[in-house]
Amino acid sequence: MTEDFVITLGREALMTVLMVSGPILILGLIAGLIVSIFQATTQINEQTLSFIPKIVVVLVAVVLFGPWMHHRLMEFATNIFAKIPEMVR
Repeated sequence: MTEDFVITLGREALMTVLMVSGPILILGLIAGLIVSIFQATTQINEQTLSFIPKIVVVLVAVVLFGPWMHHRLMEFATNIFAKIPEMVR
């Protein structure tokens, strides 16, 4: 296992994690921003108000992006298993 192989493997893992978690995090961020703007304009200072919309948005995002996320993770795992002979060398 060479140094270049380990760096490439780490880069692929990091990119996979960012691609899989990115859509959910971005949608949660947008939902939180919208709720914060709503709270600022109406002067409602309830701290727990922002949790319900964010939870709903994240659950919807998981349902929508779940198959795509599963495909990306399975593709990454398949590539790792295919590279096992290279690791032994």
